[in-house]
Amino acid sequence: MAESTGHLGGTRMTARQRVATRTSSALALRGVVKRYGEITAVDGLDLTVTAGTCLGLLGPNGAGKSTTMRLITAQTRADAGEIEVLGFRVPRESKRARTAMGVVPQLDNLDEELTARQNLEVFAHLYRVPRADRAAAVLRALDLAQLRKRADTKTDELSGGMRRRLLIARGLVHSPRLVLLDEPTVGLDPQVRQELWALIDALRSDGVTVLMSTHYIEEAERLADDVAVMSGGRVIATGTPDELRLQHAGQDVVEYYGPPARLVEVETITREAGLSTRRTGPAVSVLRAELMPDPVAARLGTGHRRVSNLEDVFVSLTGEAVE
Repeated sequence: MAESTGHLGGTRMTARQRVATRTSSALALRGVVKRYGEITAVDGLDLTVTAGTCLGLLGPNGAGKSTTMRLITAQTRADAGEIEVLGFRVPRESKRARTAMGVVPQLDNLDEELTARQNLEVFAHLYRVPRADRAAAVLRALDLAQLRKRADTKTDELSGGMRRRLLIARGLVHSPRLVLLDEPTVGLDPQVRQELWALIDALRSDGVTVLMSTHYIEEAERLADDVAVMSGGRVIATGTPDELRLQHAGQDVVEYYGPPARLVEVETITREAGLSTRRTGPAVSVLRAELMPDPVAARLGTGHRRVSNLEDVFVSLTGEAVE
């Protein structure tokens, strides 16, 4: 039986090759520190991304996610620690590292005077795609972003979703082995977000390594093979979404609704039973509900039982509400 191949441009990988790449590291940060005056934005960060996987970097605002992205791309220099990108040491070999990775920034910095095609042509040149291959590379990127019909439309005439797809396509025009996505769907409506999720999932399926910084819980849950939760400039938990969920929130959660006094009562009873809770708006969620003794369940009364999720993990670990 023939082996399947990815459809992204450049060197194609067989299914066997994609499995093999997962045994190696595409990105590694060891003991990385970055200070801005008295503020420590990144504090002894250890982070590894296995080749051919998507890692979701999840954390609240101010956790150090964007600073981490800037360190990896050598836009800022670490005060301590080691960074290795695709085998290149950063910042010493940052030029070589940048040519092998694609970067999609959080802020839209497309050239509005140029068309979609021209924006891609400029970056194909900057990334040193051979002249003979540039036209094909641009068309591949346009197709990936589903923008071939709008190729000659000026950027300022594109919708917000189209511009975001073009921004991602620009970071992929040179067929990079590693892609950094900094809050790729921030500020977009749910329909456009779903379209971009499909695009990102296609990258992962093609064996491209993806590091995606996000504070959207569902985004990490849907797309990431592994998740690293950041808080206070360091990674405080890593694992697959299911591993994190079972380790930090348990299998089941029971939600109890009511007035403030009722919520305090639920928290008091569960705390006495050694169970953890978290507030979710007008409710208290009891974690690891599968471990709740029958007498405690009887005292609490009827609640809404559901499967735990990554949001439960996030709040339990960081103590911060999801935005």
